[in-house]
Amino acid sequence: MTDELTPKLLVSDADAAIDFCTEALGAVLTTRVAGDDGVVHHAELTVGSTTLALAQSVPDWGWHDPASLGGSPVLLTVHVSDPDATADRMVRLGGELVIPVENRPYGKRQGRVRDPFGHLWVISGALR
Repeated sequence: MTDELTPKLLVSDADAAIDFCTEALGAVLTTRVAGDDGVVHHAELTVGSTTLALAQSVPDWGWHDPASLGGSPVLLTVHVSDPDATADRMVRLGGELVIPVENRPYGKRQGRVRDPFGHLWVISGALR
């Protein structure tokens, strides 16, 4: 059985993505591994109780970021105490509001933001 699952997001600029996650989500960088060329091949951030990994896209390795593929096929859901403030912060830091944060009929306050690297985030919280 699996004990843990850590998603790894491939991005066009790993250091900028680390900065975005720390500023927008309050993530804490715990590991950063770069090659001699400065390319970040692995970084780990703690977001709440979850570990999120990031790496620079390297097409020669088959590592493609969303922009190189025409978009992201994955939705990342982050549960926060204030989805409005989180979405606003993500947009202020370069994200794009895709779906406004609103009360949803299924009992959540949610919206969607595309981060500057093409990943789609569902910003979710309690109803107001």
